[in-house]
Amino acid sequence: MHSVSGRELARFNADPIAGVRHWREIDFAGHHAASQRLDVMAPDPARDGLLPVYVYFHGGGWTSGDKAPLTKYCARQAAAGVVVVNVNYRKAPRFQLGHVLQDANAALGWVRGNIERLGGDPRRVVLGGDSAGGQVAALITAAMFRPLLARHYRLAPALPPSSLRGLVQHCSVADFSVFFDPGFVLSLNFIRMLMPKDGAGERLPLRQAAHYMSPIEWLDARCPPVFITTSERDFFYSANLNLIASLKRHGVSVAQLVYGWDRSNTEHTWQQDFRFPESQEVYRRLQSFIRTVAG
Repeated sequence: MHSVSGRELARFNADPIAGVRHWREIDFAGHHAASQRLDVMAPDPARDGLLPVYVYFHGGGWTSGDKAPLTKYCARQAAAGVVVVNVNYRKAPRFQLGHVLQDANAALGWVRGNIERLGGDPRRVVLGGDSAGGQVAALITAAMFRPLLARHYRLAPALPPSSLRGLVQHCSVADFSVFFDPGFVLSLNFIRMLMPKDGAGERLPLRQAAHYMSPIEWLDARCPPVFITTSERDFFYSANLNLIASLKRHGVSVAQLVYGWDRSNTEHTWQQDFRFPESQEVYRRLQSFIRTVAG
């Protein structure tokens, strides 16, 4: 959940991949804002028939981050035979979680109406994200079948649940209960920051507000299959283990890749850096997951 430096951006996107078509800076909300744009990547040459669609939301603690550092990650998945949509969204503290989710939902509306002409099948969609972006993907997933959650954020889900075939969580902020653990690395101010501002909505007690932000409390047996990656070096390690256990209790199909402390490359959101063998293993399993649930 840190901002990406120019040096990191260059490293993440080094050695461009051949065999990918790229449509950049598509305005999905019609407001001409850089924070409401998306990129689309697809295999080149085009494949026969429509391909599964993987919609990805970047991390950055809801305050920073951008789709640009995920270009290489997304291109790797596109080259394997998926149409990938890499999404920007508005950020805190100027905006709150409701705005972020409305942007994510608007991006899915764009996908539903436009992705077919770029080779994607809007009826076979997988959502994913890392860190805060994982939380966004998971809450949007839950809002598709939890009307109370959708109403709380004033969402009319843009995709029907039948179109959502899977959910991917990389080091996701999947369980907000960890924010209340003594000594947790992140402050409760993150929750306060994401709440509606005074006069812009009901100001809930902190734990009640966290309930509406915490994917683990909304994902149930109606959730599509989930692929989760984390490690003991990830500061949301326990949150992801909690999510794995909760989903399995609900009978949801869960694929997981969990590394131990001995894997020094697996710091929070390591999946962005394609050079790591641990990242390559994530990509292999991710591509297999998408083929299985949406192929």
